[in-house]
Amino acid sequence: MDTKFSSAIHTLILISEADREMNSEQLAASVGTNPSYIRKLTAKLSKAGIIESRRGISGMHLAKAAKDITLFEIYSVVTDTPSLHLFDLHQNPNDACIVGHNIRPVLGGMFRDMEAGVERELRNMTLADCIGNMRNYIEKNARN
Repeated sequence: MDTKFSSAIHTLILISEADREMNSEQLAASVGTNPSYIRKLTAKLSKAGIIESRRGISGMHLAKAAKDITLFEIYSVVTDTPSLHLFDLHQNPNDACIVGHNIRPVLGGMFRDMEAGVERELRNMTLADCIGNMRNYIEKNARN
């Protein structure tokens, strides 16, 4: 399973909420990965205008408000795809079988509909929503 999307959201929340700009080593320590992986993600996010960094100065910051960064934008940037793709169809169903002959168009249509629904949801959710949910979760669990 590909974790670029969740790693990118984690990284962006940390960049947004840290009290100082963080470098790839610090971000990688929080995400639980290596700095080169974070540099690859942040390079894509920077190229897309989501984050900014300055030459010769360690650290990054958001290039626009968290409320203006949709989860779909993050997904499409880090996965290099213009549309959401979650489900694959098996490649060699048996055409001599009634199910094998019809499964690809049936499931293909259903999968496209489901992916369109998820894509709509991601277009309506923002990084600010994630940050708000994170704050609420931390506050709720601090009381326990």
